[in-house]
Amino acid sequence: MSADGRVLGGPTEPTGLFLLPHGGCEQDPDEWWRAVAAAARRVTRSHPDEASRIVAVGVTAQWSGTVPVGADLRPLSRAIIWLDHRGAGQVRRVIRGPIRVYGYGIGKALRWIRLTGGAPPKAGKDPIAHMMWLRDERPDIYERTRVFLEPKDYLNLVLTGRAVATFDSVALYWLTDNRNLDGIHYDRGLVRLSGLDPGKLPELVRATDVVGPLLPGPAHDLGIPAGIPVVGGTPDVHSAALGAGAVRDYAAHLYLGTSSWLSCHVPFKKTDVARNLGSLPSPLPGRYLVIGTQESAGVCLEYLGRLLLPERDRSAALAELNAAALRAPAGSGGLIFTPWLQGERAPVEDASLRGGFFNQSLDTSRDEVIRSVFEGVALNTRWLLEAVEHFTRKRLDPLVIVGGGAQSDLWCRIHADVLGRTVRRTADPIQVNVRGAGLLALAALGRLGLDDIADRVPLADTFNPDLGPAGTYDPAYATFRRVHRAVRRVYARLRPA
Repeated sequence: MSADGRVLGGPTEPTGLFLLPHGGCEQDPDEWWRAVAAAARRVTRSHPDEASRIVAVGVTAQWSGTVPVGADLRPLSRAIIWLDHRGAGQVRRVIRGPIRVYGYGIGKALRWIRLTGGAPPKAGKDPIAHMMWLRDERPDIYERTRVFLEPKDYLNLVLTGRAVATFDSVALYWLTDNRNLDGIHYDRGLVRLSGLDPGKLPELVRATDVVGPLLPGPAHDLGIPAGIPVVGGTPDVHSAALGAGAVRDYAAHLYLGTSSWLSCHVPFKKTDVARNLGSLPSPLPGRYLVIGTQESAGVCLEYLGRLLLPERDRSAALAELNAAALRAPAGSGGLIFTPWLQGERAPVEDASLRGGFFNQSLDTSRDEVIRSVFEGVALNTRWLLEAVEHFTRKRLDPLVIVGGGAQSDLWCRIHADVLGRTVRRTADPIQVNVRGAGLLALAALGRLGLDDIADRVPLADTFNPDLGPAGTYDPAYATFRRVHRAVRRVYARLRPA
């Protein structure tokens, strides 16, 4: 990335996913590095002059994952990632108490909220749950673990040989006192309550700190100079905020990728237990970020493509689904799709929820089925937007839309109409995380002021809500909410905790 925010090259490499019984979901950290190195080599070979002038490396990666690292600084197993909920039982045993609210013992919940801004989700998808599950179910791995790292922090380990976490990446361990953003630290009481070994937790640094110089081995793999600084970096939710230019308070961005989230900076620490929202440390020093995450967005379309178009590659399948959705009317003939393919985080935390089509008949066309998936994700986002606006007490308008899904004009229009908000798309929306990581690295080196980040993000398109489709989507949204109320207990019986 250039110093003015332009992404000069961004090739991709695929990585695999391992779906396991009882809610397991893993990836191979070695495969992450092979993919990173292969993609980096392609871009540095095509830009040799720029590669020789690189001044820093900034890392971003998926959030809420866990890599157990051994004494030799190598992974002891595959990484447990954000979709894995095998640790739900461990979390529920830790959070319970004699008097409970939303499943939490009151005293424990108040302590967690006061210190961290939230609490371990009952669904068991955060690193605290991953670590407790490994302790109980894979004790051989747990005992040999020297340190547990988030995916982003594991990549920094590969680059520098230093095992650290940043204030923002470690937040979902739910073990840190986040009240003083300049001095975030592990709270002994929370660590003791979790039953985890404090010696296996990483050292903490700021996202804007230099972790270390780039080691010769990984420098060779990437095709860039050794010894340049590697900046702490930030997880994907946070890098998307920076790459969207949403760095001022209440400037919101909507990320539309495999999962989806709605986020903005806020000038306060606050928690909404009922809606599973809280303000957590931002990579920007002294700032909080409220983050509302829905589990399944683009993955719903990928899943549909695998079912309907198994012979197509991913890009061709998504293009064909987009074309089919364009042929269907707004509202999909009354068909409602719920996108909860792997449960949900916000605005309700419920791992038992699942996706489905409602009001399907023999008259429902293939194109309507496909469009309803686009619309179902947007309807769920409207629910999330209501929750985040309740949290901020502000109307969030406009929204900057980013991520791979934002490449679709249709999906951007659907979101504008469903949400009733102006939606602005950045240039290169799929490269938003790259841009955010790069801008943070430039700021860390003093080459860019934090307040100047927004000015380095080019906006490409604006989508204003259309009153015609919006009139269709209002009753569809009301029905969507009724569907949730009607089926949530059914799913709970089908998938008891």
